[in-house]
Amino acid sequence: MRIRDLVYGSILTALALIIPIAFGGYLRVYLPPFSATLTSHVPVLLAMLAGPAVAAMVGVGSALGFLLVLGPVVAARAAVHMLVGAIGAMLVQQGRSFRFALLFTAPLHSVFEALVVLHFGFTSYEALIIVGVGTFLHHLVDATIALAVVASLKVSGLIKARGPLPH
Repeated sequence: MRIRDLVYGSILTALALIIPIAFGGYLRVYLPPFSATLTSHVPVLLAMLAGPAVAAMVGVGSALGFLLVLGPVVAARAAVHMLVGAIGAMLVQQGRSFRFALLFTAPLHSVFEALVVLHFGFTSYEALIIVGVGTFLHHLVDATIALAVVASLKVSGLIKARGPLPH
């Protein structure tokens, strides 16, 4: 991992930790047994542009942040962000668009989180419908925010019009 990637990863990991800890009370949607903290996926989604190792690192930070605030079940769900981020980053590295990576990983994200909660004894309905569909919708909302952030960074000239992050 290059120093540049480590810096991007560190900043995004800090955000992944801060969002559930500092803003969870304001940005959390809770529909038992589902909870979603709006913007919590944005750091790992942005990390897809820096590569699989960075995305996985940010996913670790996301899981840790949720472990500190909401406990092991939500942290286990957040640990899925490591895999989702790495898959999306590999798609970007293969030349797929960021938008494609975000859309491709949405159903994977929801299925993985549903499988995680099944392990914790939730019913199939709770896991597949409430958590699965909720995660899918949450992913799409946060993907829209991530696309807006990238578009803003492109307009400002901080990242290239094409391709991932600056070198």
